[in-house]
Amino acid sequence: MKKFWKEVSVQQSDAGWQVTLDGRGIKTQRGGQQVVPTEACAQMLAKEWAAQGDEVDPKSFIFRDMADFAIDIVRPDRDGTITKLLSYADTDTLTYRANPDEPLYERQEQMWEPLVTAFEKRHDVSVQRVSGIMHAQQPEKTMQSVRKRLEQEDDFTLAALMTLASLAASIVVPLAVIDDEADSEAMFAAANAEEDWQAELWGWDAQAEAARKARLEAFACAARFAKAVRG
Repeated sequence: MKKFWKEVSVQQSDAGWQVTLDGRGIKTQRGGQQVVPTEACAQMLAKEWAAQGDEVDPKSFIFRDMADFAIDIVRPDRDGTITKLLSYADTDTLTYRANPDEPLYERQEQMWEPLVTAFEKRHDVSVQRVSGIMHAQQPEKTMQSVRKRLEQEDDFTLAALMTLASLAASIVVPLAVIDDEADSEAMFAAANAEEDWQAELWGWDAQAEAARKARLEAFACAARFAKAVRG
């Protein structure tokens, strides 16, 4: 698609903030008004439009896509989004450890246990850890507490959490990013600990290394989006 606008700007309305192209407000991919809650978020979206050359690159609109997801997908079905996020709480990768006699176990304990312990303290819950791959259902009180925590968030933060949780296979990790403003690269490394461990042992191939870099970039962008919409 050819570039069809000359001026990108940000305007405030009663509903929030909106990016405009030559004075006309942008719509979501499903036709809704793309209004975001903060100026910081709108400026992030505006930079994506301003960075386009003569040919528009749809893949470069990472923040626009997250905003559209919040408006078009999360807002009409918040409960469905929260239920999907809860599935990561019930199968959180940080709760599945290697056997204690395996070298990987020590790495997991060092990287994961402080995060899980902080999560338990913050939410006044208990989290079951297991060795191996057999599913261990988390306590109902824990799941209810996490649900209530997620219900407090706005649509845009939930959209960011969906990206973070899917990339981390965890709810502990993304909530650390949201609640504690933990370093996104460190949090991604924690979630990716097993893959990184294997790579240390056997070496990275170029394809796997490129895939990790892309996932880390997506994770960091979602963390930036969450911070911008929360003000």
